[in-house]
Amino acid sequence: MIRINLLPHRAEKRRAKQLQFIVLSAISLAIGALIVVLVHVAISAQIDYQDRRNAYLKQEIAVLDKQIEEIKKLREQTQSLLARKNVVENLQSTRSDVVHLLDQMLRILPEGVFLKSVKQSGYAINLVGYSQSNARISTLMRSIEDSPWLDSPTLVEIHATTVGGARVSEFTLNFNLTRLVPLADPVAVKAGEKGVRG
Repeated sequence: MIRINLLPHRAEKRRAKQLQFIVLSAISLAIGALIVVLVHVAISAQIDYQDRRNAYLKQEIAVLDKQIEEIKKLREQTQSLLARKNVVENLQSTRSDVVHLLDQMLRILPEGVFLKSVKQSGYAINLVGYSQSNARISTLMRSIEDSPWLDSPTLVEIHATTVGGARVSEFTLNFNLTRLVPLADPVAVKAGEKGVRG
């Protein structure tokens, strides 16, 4: 006996395929949405992590900037203190120079020579005075040359003038103040002073 299927099997197959397509599409859409969400969460986590790192680095940079400013201030203070120390050391090392200068001037100043002014700039001395004759100025220059504390006398100017009714020669003389020994050895300085005075 021959069986004939009169049911609409093609329509049922079409419906089954459409249902399968819808289910697979829904699953694919859900998987795609899940992947997008996971990627978004991962990227957001990395961005948050990087933001935290950036904030930490900015905080540490601010701390380092403050430390750099403090170091600059300390360096400036150190330079200032070193400059003051050098000034004090220079004053300490040259405090006896004026004593030597005045002592030598008293020793070598010949009779008939009178001082008007003495100016010191470092080791350079400028001397202005009056003399009864030019020969006495020459004697003063020779005495400066022979002095252990003075050297390099240079006559800048000499001209005749009248002081207190007497005719005298007004002169300007430059010379240098020298040292016999370095100041680092105070015993040698004292010995040198004794030798000069003796």
